Amino acid sequence: MMIDSAAFRQSARQRRLLLLATRAMGGVGLVGTMLPFVASMAPSNGAKSRGAPVEVSLDAVEPGALATIAWRGKPLWILHRTSDMLDRLGKHDSLLSDSLSKESQQPLDARNATRSLRPNFFVAVGICTHLGCVSTYRPEAGAADLGDRWPGGFFCPCHGSKFDLAGRVFKNVPAPLNLEVPPYEYLSKSRLVVGKDRYGAE
Repeated sequence: MMIDSAAFRQSARQRRLLLLATRAMGGVGLVGTMLPFVASMAPSNGAKSRGAPVEVSLDAVEPGALATIAWRGKPLWILHRTSDMLDRLGKHDSLLSDSLSKESQQPLDARNATRSLRPNFFVAVGICTHLGCVSTYRPEAGAADLGDRWPGGFFCPCHGSKFDLAGRVFKNVPAPLNLEVPPYEYLSKSRLVVGKDRYGAE
């Protein structure tokens, strides 16, 4: 029996094409099957919003005002300190537990007298370091209920802890540490991003 070589080559070529097409379709099917599985392992939108860096515009924060936003499920404060507020810092260091912020949590660039990257803006987590209560903003100096030597700052209504306008804790209160300053960096003169610092830490 004679085999037509041209027909045989044509048939072999068709088999190879059919095999390649079958493999390609199998690959597409495998990818299509894997996509939902891989997607299910990705963090949800809620998880992203709780952990992702947050951009903040400073334009609407007037001097002396405190803006509050949500970040990782916590209140985050942006305080626009006035020149008077800045002048008050450093005049009551003897009343503070950790005036140099040696024991506190803040970026290295914010380990200074104002605990900030730029003196006029203070960024902090508004949670008392005692038992996690949300503190209140009490900027007025010499408040009668907080004592004549009160320079203005933050007060925890749960157990009476006091912090100055740089989030530094006073002596003889339950809170053991200064308020937390999260990692952040400036994107421009009027915008910053919280949750990511200039070294890329999140």
